[in-house]
Amino acid sequence: MNTLKGLHHVTAITSSAEKNYEFFTYTLGMRLVKKTVNQDDIQTYHLFFADDTGSPGTDMTFFDFPGIPKGRHGNDEIYKTSFRVPSDDALAYWEKRFNERQVSHTGIKEQWGIKTLSFVDFDDQQYQLISDEHNSGVASGTAWQNGPVPVEYAITGLGPIFVRVANIEAFSLYMQKVLGFEQQGKEGSFTLFEVGEGGNGASVIVEHNTVLPPAQQGFGTVHHAAFRVHDRDALNHWIERLNQFQIPNSGHVDRHFFESLYARATSRILFEFATDGPGFMGDEPYETLGEKLSLPPFLEEKREEIEAAVRHIDTTRSTKDLTNE
Repeated sequence: MNTLKGLHHVTAITSSAEKNYEFFTYTLGMRLVKKTVNQDDIQTYHLFFADDTGSPGTDMTFFDFPGIPKGRHGNDEIYKTSFRVPSDDALAYWEKRFNERQVSHTGIKEQWGIKTLSFVDFDDQQYQLISDEHNSGVASGTAWQNGPVPVEYAITGLGPIFVRVANIEAFSLYMQKVLGFEQQGKEGSFTLFEVGEGGNGASVIVEHNTVLPPAQQGFGTVHHAAFRVHDRDALNHWIERLNQFQIPNSGHVDRHFFESLYARATSRILFEFATDGPGFMGDEPYETLGEKLSLPPFLEEKREEIEAAVRHIDTTRSTKDLTNE
């Protein structure tokens, strides 16, 4: 029960929460399951996009730090996030959808025999769709049932994250000896690692690069990525394990929607360990997930101050007809 179960969420930085909401809701068809604030910076929105019910392993989340500059992609960076779709046919649908909506993409390609489609958003944040057609391993989530994308083509969860490092030997050692990943294959400068049940939902792809300068965090880049652990007992196991390896870490952090632990893999790469529960449906019904400003109990007494500090974003969808396209 203490083995990492796969990817939990990826958190990135956007230049505009409003544009981010529009892109993920109406172009990507991912459901906003929680509209809240950064618990360490309450003037900053924290938006959670996921599957139909906000299942662990399906979340892409965003901060919109006021005034932050644009980031620079480079070395020692989590630089691309993947989203799972059900089939190869789904990728053909998405290629057409991106063309119609003028979303910049690479066209359908293949890596380790799996078809993929890479694209970027308005911030040059880097993403990839990956086909689950021949996938086995960690189960994916459930497509947003009332979203704008037909469920047979819709995004169902997170796929592999891409990490770029200069010191591949040290990072590979960390992945295998500390985190328990297994190396599954190599293609050129890319190495595939999997953990737990494996598959698209439990993979990290590491690119070895000695040419690019160090990455610089800002909007358009990933802030951190999180791995799933079963519960608080498993989280305590990972706190003890990191301490045994003398790896500096945050210790237990209560994020209300899940419990967490943070530790750096390199000076610029931050990993989180997050529990599967409690989840996002404790304070909002299924029908209106993500429509109100949700605050954890320890911030509720500051609601008036927070609502005055963050601008209003209308995320109401329950009264709208999001016709499948």
